[in-house]
Amino acid sequence: MFKIVKKKVEMKIKYCLYSVLVVLALTMASCSSSDTPQEIVETENPETENPDNGNEGGNSEPNPDYPLSDQSNSGNWVLNQDMSDEFEDGTLDESKWHIQGKDGIYKSNFIGRAPSQFSINNAVVESGKLKIVSKWEPDFNFSDKTQTVGGTVYKYENITTAAVISKNQFQYGYMEIKCKSAKAPVTSSFWTTGTRSSELDMFEMFGGHKTSGTWRKRLKFNIISWDPKNYYYLPDGRGPVHTRNIQVDHNTADDFHVYGYEWTAEYIKIYVDGELHPEGTILKSVLTNNGADPDRWVTDVPYWIWFDSETFPWLGIPTEEDLPAEYQIEYLRVWQQSEN
Repeated sequence: MFKIVKKKVEMKIKYCLYSVLVVLALTMASCSSSDTPQEIVETENPETENPDNGNEGGNSEPNPDYPLSDQSNSGNWVLNQDMSDEFEDGTLDESKWHIQGKDGIYKSNFIGRAPSQFSINNAVVESGKLKIVSKWEPDFNFSDKTQTVGGTVYKYENITTAAVISKNQFQYGYMEIKCKSAKAPVTSSFWTTGTRSSELDMFEMFGGHKTSGTWRKRLKFNIISWDPKNYYYLPDGRGPVHTRNIQVDHNTADDFHVYGYEWTAEYIKIYVDGELHPEGTILKSVLTNNGADPDRWVTDVPYWIWFDSETFPWLGIPTEEDLPAEYQIEYLRVWQQSEN
């Protein structure tokens, strides 16, 4: 009896030792497997992961030296430093920019669209951005002038905005702006004026329209002539020369986006976040009926660049509750094509 029990005990001990050895072997195998670098067992497809969108080296960040739509620089673009600004210095570079109203100077005698008026205090550079601020300021020293807008006479009152204008001009090139529009019933505009009484509105945004989702997702593009000799002279009701509603897939006031404008002697092309917009090609040949109507192409002069916010009474006037609101510009980059 004792021998039988002893034998059973010995068998159990052997079984337990065998089990322990098996467990140890499995544990060591598991540890060895977990130490294997993850990169060895994963496969990467360079054609599909981290697309470079034309960036050299496949970097996910775009190269700021070239337009977002042409990262390979097939257009042979060279940055025009005099027209470009990253707004990173904490103050506005007054060698490049004029704040409308500074030292009593109002370019084009434009003090703002009533009831809003430009204030030199409403254009600030902070946190790496140029901010055009719209405020409710009934105690501001408003002009006694009035302005007729859409047949209604408006006083300048309650609302202050701002305008910033380039001191330098350029003709033909690629303009790129990264910005977010104000979330209030005021415009956020990027436009130009030229020596031939012409105006090119790259966009008028209205990201804070109270009722129209369409306007909140729109870049209003205009070519305008202020020359009384031009058949399309705007104040006589025959203009603008050309207008186009560029609809985008985002509310312009919700986040920053990149808008590009290629301007040549023969066409203007509009890009959104690096892609040519389906409605973004304006051809001189089409606009002028192959030269039969030359007055319609007035964008053949050097331009000054403007950033501003205005009230558009026909789209609604902001109340005290709507303000303040900020039109923010992260950068403006202007390239021109090298002759080499």
